[in-house]
Order: sequence, then C-alpha cells, then structure tokens
Amino acid sequence: MASLHFCQECNNLLYPKADEQRRIMVYACRICQYEEMVENKCVYRNDLLTVAREKVGVTTDLGSDATLAHSNIPCPRCGNDDAVLYQDQSKRKETRMILFYVCTRCNNSFTDPTLPNENRPETTD
Repeated sequence: MASLHFCQECNNLLYPKADEQRRIMVYACRICQYEEMVENKCVYRNDLLTVAREKVGVTTDLGSDATLAHSNIPCPRCGNDDAVLYQDQSKRKETRMILFYVCTRCNNSFTDPTLPNENRPETTD
C-alpha cells in the first residue's frame, strides 16, 4: 500500500529516487540531503490522459448579465441580432480563444458559425 513519507530533518515530502551507485531505490528529500531506504519497492504512477472538448456551461440568465459584452451576431435558432459573448474557461494546453454566444431573446447557446466544424466546441441545443 502506498503511503507518504516525510523528511526527518525538514519535514518535507520524500520522493522515490533511484540510487544508481548502490542500485536501489530510496526516498529522498528535494530540499536537504536526507534519504531513507525503501521497504516497498513498488512505485505507482497513474497518468490520466483525457482530451475533452469545450462545452458550453450554464447559460441561464446570461442575456441579462450587464457585465458581459454584446455582439450583433445573428442567432441560428431565432434570428435575433443581439447576443452576449464570453470566453471558454477550460484549462487546456492550447490557448485558443473560443467565444460562446448566448441569444438575449431565446437563450440559445452557440459558437461563431465561421469556425470550421472540427474546431467547433460542443454546444447544448
């Protein structure tokens, strides 16, 4: 079972490290030179690789939010020329600026229709 180990000298977290000279694994402090022998020689690593596309969040009453900017982009559902816009807030490696629009009349969420389909995020209709 995995457990956390702490340095006896400075109380920082100890990390697994390979000691190449002795050909063993030790827990070592990254702050001071403290090391301790490892009883359990199994190191666990869990990499989660998820690629999630942007999704429109909760858009209830965004049309009446006075802090959001307005655009005259037409709504694909009702044709209204007034929509509020906001930027995607996901934490991705790419720093794309995807704008989401919400119609002030019918509360429909949509993205810029000029975006190519493969770059268009998922919207809820």
